[in-house]
Amino acid sequence: MATTAPYGSWASPIKAQTLTQGTVRLSEPAIDGDDIYWLESRPSEKGRSVLVRLNAQGLRQDVTPHPHSVRTRANEYGGGSYCVQDGVVYCVLDSDQRIYRLIGKELTAISPEGDYRYADLTLDSERQRLICVREGHTDSGTEEKAEIVAIALDSSGETRVLASGADFYSNPRLSPDGTQFCYLCWNHPNMPWDSTECHLAEVSEDGALKNVRMIAGGEDESVFQPQWAPDGELYFVSDRNNWWNLYRWTGEDAETLCHLDAEFATPQWVFGMSTYDFLGPNTVLCTYTQEGYWLLARLDLTHGSLTRIETGMTDISSVRCGGGKGLFLGANAQHNTCLWAFRPEGTEALVPLARSASTDPDHHYLSNPEPMTFETADGEEAHGFYYPPHNPDFVAPESERPPLLVMCHGGPTGATQTALNLKIQFWTSRGFAVLDVNYRGSTGYGRRYRERLKGNWGVTDVIDVSSGAEALAQQGLADPERCAIRGSSAGGYTVLAALTFRDTFQAGASLYGIGDLEALARDTHKFESRYLDTLVGPYPAQQAVYQERSPIRHIEQLQCPVIFLQGEEDKIVPPNQAEAMVKALTDKGIANALVLFPEEGHGFRQGPNIERALEAELYFYGQVFGFTPADNIEPVPIAHLKEIH
Repeated sequence: MATTAPYGSWASPIKAQTLTQGTVRLSEPAIDGDDIYWLESRPSEKGRSVLVRLNAQGLRQDVTPHPHSVRTRANEYGGGSYCVQDGVVYCVLDSDQRIYRLIGKELTAISPEGDYRYADLTLDSERQRLICVREGHTDSGTEEKAEIVAIALDSSGETRVLASGADFYSNPRLSPDGTQFCYLCWNHPNMPWDSTECHLAEVSEDGALKNVRMIAGGEDESVFQPQWAPDGELYFVSDRNNWWNLYRWTGEDAETLCHLDAEFATPQWVFGMSTYDFLGPNTVLCTYTQEGYWLLARLDLTHGSLTRIETGMTDISSVRCGGGKGLFLGANAQHNTCLWAFRPEGTEALVPLARSASTDPDHHYLSNPEPMTFETADGEEAHGFYYPPHNPDFVAPESERPPLLVMCHGGPTGATQTALNLKIQFWTSRGFAVLDVNYRGSTGYGRRYRERLKGNWGVTDVIDVSSGAEALAQQGLADPERCAIRGSSAGGYTVLAALTFRDTFQAGASLYGIGDLEALARDTHKFESRYLDTLVGPYPAQQAVYQERSPIRHIEQLQCPVIFLQGEEDKIVPPNQAEAMVKALTDKGIANALVLFPEEGHGFRQGPNIERALEAELYFYGQVFGFTPADNIEPVPIAHLKEIH
């Protein structure tokens, strides 16, 4: 029989440790002949990123010798940190950001010494060189310089610049016969989901590029993942018709392969992203998203027909193919992320190769996401997923409604997913209702929906998270007096803005979030240094707007408790943002807490810190909303706590 207990106080088998113990983050799968590779970021090893290989006999082994970590910090977010061919690995090591050749356990530096970062590696075997994006940090006081370079694989390490002049580059790719070359580039103030240019060039006999021309992209068009087919034709994804769809370059124009009101791409926050690849000369394996769900499909290039593949997954990414088989990362609401092999001709089409967690949680304790579209206060629509509180061991008193936790995804150009999210299940299994919002500006709903946040950050997203919470309260699914909001990075800004400029929420948690838009415009890294030009307006020309939308400037309007969770080494949103907000709240006498994490940057990678952050947030809500968590949690110092009740 279920025990009656207040919402928030339920004991749950989904602990903070469930998120870190026996878990890894899987990324960057690759195929090399019969061998399969991927990266594992391991919280148990302080976030060390290890390259793993699975051979044809099923033998799995770590490729990266201890204690090295494979990770590039190009654009700060990294990605595209290795490539492999014929068993030889070329990878970027986190310790010095140089490229190394890895054979067996022997590492040999390929790139020369210098303050550079490398990403998006691709091998030019015929010319015995490695082509990649290089980010130069060599000129103090000036913006980092991005280029596409070729690095000789002999002992000379001779480096040759192939493309320069743009602010950013990605996706340098060589045609199968080595005679053509493509890449993406873009310039401030655009982000890659705003406007990119796809360039095509010929490769001369001496390895230089010639006859370079733009074939797609430009103003108001985002091109994603240009890639060569086995027959030498060039494919890419473009949103020129509102939706990110697949195209093929004919030599004179781009033709649509399959028009669908769906997105075959996702925001290019990191290098090396892949939503499609070639299963064979006439077949593409691809993933696309509709209404918040990701699907897997085969595209017949001969007939232009798209056939959905039933996988049971609702979150799919990192599609790679080779040797007639495909790889992808996939998860759903009940199961953690796995690396899957897709063998179209085999009796078992889908085979799990690696798991992000040793076990899945007991499904009896999982809350299933329910898609939700709601009217916003300004008369439009926004989307999200509602998770009701759920724990078979407990029921709440009949008259009580659950506290609500509204979640704001990062970016803000991003999207929430329906894959198993243990952070969400941590809350629902303790008696919280959760609303995970895809506010206007999120991806997955077309370019026009994505652009609703242009010039409106801190306005439209705030309206949407508040409207979603109010809709649930009106339906009796949440207690309007116990609504909290949480978010990290850009989501942390939405949290602070919602708490400051609206009165829907009674508490909030900002994880490495932004309180001062002016400080962010001045202090953040190159990749996002002009991001706010489109989200808010050009700075300093629009300084008044920045001040108007910065919570730190309107602290007199913020009347409820906030907890701040912050990495001390964060270069994207520096700690001074959280510290300034804490000082202002403390001076005003409003309850607040600050938990700083040494050796953490933008996002927490170390197991103990991930656990502490989650438990600290639960403790904080317990103090604010007047319930006692069942968990044994180290108390968090809360300034002005006595003034809450």
